[in-house]
Amino acid sequence: MIVNSVLPYSTITRNNANKSNLNINFNGKIKTNIFKNEVTDVFEKLAKIPSPPLKESAVSDWILAFCKQNKIKAELDNYKNVKLTIPATDETKSPLMFSAHMDVVGDNSPVNLIKANGFIKTDGKRTLGADDKSGVAAALMLAKEFANTDIKHGGLEMLFTRDEELGMTGIINADLSNILSKYVVVLDEATLGKFDNAGAGYTTVKLSVSTQYGGHSGMDIKDKKRLNAAKIISDLISEFPQGVWCEDKSGNITSLNVGTIIAGDIQNSAAKILEDKLVTNNYLDYFMKNSVTNVINTKAMATLSIRSTDKLRENELRQKLCKITEKYNKKYKGLASVDINYEELMPIFEKTNDKKIENLYLEACKKLNMKPNIGTFPAGAETHIYTSKKNKNKEFFIPVLLGIANIFNMHSPREKMNIASLKKGYELIREIFLKFNNI
Repeated sequence: MIVNSVLPYSTITRNNANKSNLNINFNGKIKTNIFKNEVTDVFEKLAKIPSPPLKESAVSDWILAFCKQNKIKAELDNYKNVKLTIPATDETKSPLMFSAHMDVVGDNSPVNLIKANGFIKTDGKRTLGADDKSGVAAALMLAKEFANTDIKHGGLEMLFTRDEELGMTGIINADLSNILSKYVVVLDEATLGKFDNAGAGYTTVKLSVSTQYGGHSGMDIKDKKRLNAAKIISDLISEFPQGVWCEDKSGNITSLNVGTIIAGDIQNSAAKILEDKLVTNNYLDYFMKNSVTNVINTKAMATLSIRSTDKLRENELRQKLCKITEKYNKKYKGLASVDINYEELMPIFEKTNDKKIENLYLEACKKLNMKPNIGTFPAGAETHIYTSKKNKNKEFFIPVLLGIANIFNMHSPREKMNIASLKKGYELIREIFLKFNNI
């Protein structure tokens, strides 16, 4: 079945689901089926709206219309992130925050959805965007349910951010000065129920090798002082660890990965590309075909990346790399120099001793007959930024990363999402919110 149309939210039938008398039956137990079933519909409408990084305005407009229709307080901050606030119905309780991002990997091309065999996907021409519109959809349904209820809770706060996929500028520039919540559940994992209490930071390592004397690879090759920068950087990197450097029983990993190595007389090839406005699908082949081999190279550079969930281990790895580099500087003193620099692009999301949300998650899993899945996240997420920011009460946020649906082939045209898992994911965050409020 191909879903070909998206109606503005004003045309969506609300079925009176926002009325408090539909939230609680005569025994005082809260119903979920109305909202659980609607979450898929909301996801489809969000997914149909293209929203590449920094071009999310159509999605944010839809969210604002949805909130207005359901009497949910929503506004744009100065960076055009969307902030939602559900006031407390019990001032003795604390609020809880949920967060997700509105942008997706992809462009502004049409999103044609197909539902089949329990999955939702596109026609294969572009990404689905379940990362992270599944999180946005589930959070919106939670807001809809509890914005219009007499159930006693401490309030809900939500933030839907821009540009997570490229630069995380949405969360970096978010105005969190009026956020009361201390705990933040970031709905941005790829597996239903995956709970991450730590995540790897991202640091780039930049190497540069310069030699004093170049020359001709034929006439000057016997001169031992004419060192080749390409050979030195190759030898240097061969002494660096590659892959997982250390791992502990809790799943914390510190790794090093070689990204790019550049050496040789490539300026002429690069200039020709620009001069001729050459477009090719494989610049590597082009450079190889147009490179020269009769020059003793005087310059070489490389970039590597460190990922770690443990700052102490990362610092130990940095020291190891510096010692190797210093060894080469001593070995080739006066003939070559090696520089190494580090740039932290993503801070580490470190595990804390505060297990309040983790314990609530375990209770929710038990209630919903779900197997707990607690671990660490090997890449970057908005949790990493939250952990370094403070709320209105000057408290550091305590974030966790949670999977809201089973998403496969993420970031590719083959991306698909299991529909039933999204409904279960909605039940999971709903149960966590209820238990957070002792309901």
